[in-house]
Amino acid sequence: MPALASSATIVASCPPLKLAGWDNGLSGSTHRFPDYEVGEKIDHRDGMTVEEAEHQLATRLYQNTARVHFNQFAESRSRFGRRLIYGGHVISLARALSFNGLGNACIIAGINGGRHVAPLFAGGTVFAWSEVIDKADLPGRKDVGALRILTRATKDLPCTEYPAVEATADAAGVILELDYWVLIPR
Repeated sequence: MPALASSATIVASCPPLKLAGWDNGLSGSTHRFPDYEVGEKIDHRDGMTVEEAEHQLATRLYQNTARVHFNQFAESRSRFGRRLIYGGHVISLARALSFNGLGNACIIAGINGGRHVAPLFAGGTVFAWSEVIDKADLPGRKDVGALRILTRATKDLPCTEYPAVEATADAAGVILELDYWVLIPR
């Protein structure tokens, strides 16, 4: 994990928020900042299968024209024999899946780092689980706290079947590791 600045850096990036009227019913989650513990692991339970068309659309939206994503003719001769799924698409899926368990994490305050560990191809199903690796009280803020989250996405491997949740990102089945801070109401 990278060495990071104090929570004061997070406060500086924290926009003015009006969280007094935060509605857990609308967010779909009752869990707020005090409900999470460092070391807690969250199984986001759901999976999303990636199809060729949606991947190509997302990749175009990010203006990534790399042939590994679009040119099946050329990629049929590559070591994989097919097109790769764009990494940004996997990040988006992992973050969307993390809503189930982190529904009140309302703002990504910073991304510390991430790695695309293994490829994903159309037809693969993405699952995700997260670990709370740090918590920060934000000086001068009584309405919000910050959680440092490590989300891992896996390919065709639900968290319940993962051999060891403590395993590194290089373990079989892991395709993405993302380390980031989220702001969450108290």
